[in-house]
Amino acid sequence: MLPQLHAPLLSATPGVRHAFYTRRGGASRGLYASLNFGRGSKDDPRAVETNRALAAEDMGAAPERLLTAYQIHSNITHVVDRPWARAPEGDALVTGAPRLILGALSADCAPILLADGEAQVVASAHAGWKGAIGGVIDSVVEAMCAQGARRAHIVAAVGPCIAQPSYEVGRDFLERFERDAPDSGRFFAPGADVDKRQFDLPGFVLDRLRRAGVERCEWIGRDTCAEPAEFYSNRRAVKRGEGDYGRLMSVIMLHPDK
Repeated sequence: MLPQLHAPLLSATPGVRHAFYTRRGGASRGLYASLNFGRGSKDDPRAVETNRALAAEDMGAAPERLLTAYQIHSNITHVVDRPWARAPEGDALVTGAPRLILGALSADCAPILLADGEAQVVASAHAGWKGAIGGVIDSVVEAMCAQGARRAHIVAAVGPCIAQPSYEVGRDFLERFERDAPDSGRFFAPGADVDKRQFDLPGFVLDRLRRAGVERCEWIGRDTCAEPAEFYSNRRAVKRGEGDYGRLMSVIMLHPDK
């Protein structure tokens, strides 16, 4: 079994299997060592496909049943009921079909896994700051409800992502949030100088979930930027001048036997 992280809320949900994968246990080498899922990276495509097959096997399904969208930092959600030949653009997936694995790729952005165990509806979402402020969370929750989920019954977990101590931003970033999310000031702490702030991405995402009616939500508390042995990080790669970086994957699936 590949190394996995889990969220208590999702682990306690009947009929649902999930995993937040680390960077360990895969076929990629060098900069991408070793469980890189990023088809958009410069990694050997054969290694990436091997890693995806390993994750599908780990979840108990065929590789073609592992679905990830072509992520574009949007609020686009797709409802899926079968494997596809080509991934569509978007940042969230919803299904009521059993043994269909929904994945979200990330390397500092917040992966979100959601489930309604009673309705047997699950979802995955990718929320960087653009997606979070742009409405991807409202979009995925609304799509789940259209499939029979109820907001009061949905649980959600935010996986490994960049945490506030690692996420320094400038005044223009703060001003964008003040304009588009006027109540978001509490998610910014003072930075190293007067023009810098530290942004709490997981805190902001949890707030958006609660505003969407998902009261039972949690962050697993792992900082991608601060843990190089466990996670890929875009920001860390840029600071180090590495030129590229791998992508983590978070997955969720309806599994009737779970």
